[in-house]
Amino acid sequence: MAAPAFTTIAKGDASEQQTPWQAVARTAAEWQALWNAHAPDAKAPAVDLKTRMVVGIFLGVKPSAGYGVEIVNTRMDGEALVVEYAVRQPVPGMMMAQILTEPFHLISVPSFGGPVRFVQVSAAAEK
Repeated sequence: MAAPAFTTIAKGDASEQQTPWQAVARTAAEWQALWNAHAPDAKAPAVDLKTRMVVGIFLGVKPSAGYGVEIVNTRMDGEALVVEYAVRQPVPGMMMAQILTEPFHLISVPSFGGPVRFVQVSAAAEK
């Protein structure tokens, strides 16, 4: 089975989500709740939840710049949708802005009613 195509909805290092979280939203109510937890003062981007769903990952609060997360692949594994993501972090000893960040990545994928698993894959350190 081909890997489900995904589209990035939002990605960055500033979220209201303070704790690590792996999110799945299949309904309008779930999507609104997810978006409100992430960016309560902004309007949620439109997603056609009749044909798509939203998955995302939040790293929670990090102590400096240089951290990030990116969903790099989606694939089917038996009856489950696997969401592969990479975490970037600063190289030890590297000078980074001392500012709290909350890295996140939200994507839409074709609707899927089965289980969703998140798997961290290797990522290069920030250079």
